[in-house]
Amino acid sequence: MVVRRRVRSVLLPLGLYAVSGLCVGYFVHQAESGNRGLEAKRALKIQAYGLNQELAAARAERAVWEHRVALLRSEQIDRDLLEERARVVLGRVHANDVVIINP
Repeated sequence: MVVRRRVRSVLLPLGLYAVSGLCVGYFVHQAESGNRGLEAKRALKIQAYGLNQELAAARAERAVWEHRVALLRSEQIDRDLLEERARVVLGRVHANDVVIINP
């Protein structure tokens, strides 16, 4: 009887410590590699950085196009730009132009 009580008094706290250690380990593992863990946060930051770079490139391209459209809309049309657009639309080239065809 005394031996059973002594074994129980030793094994019960060890069992509780083991179970609580496993619970803590599970939650630490999920915090690191779960769906909303630290690794997922890093991946989302990388994706957001890439999308921000793409957005900056699109904004720069839009600014270029807005500038070109503004040149065509003004009262004084830029003759070089008008000539370039006319050649592209009509498919004609000047006799002194050098044409490079990209495959």
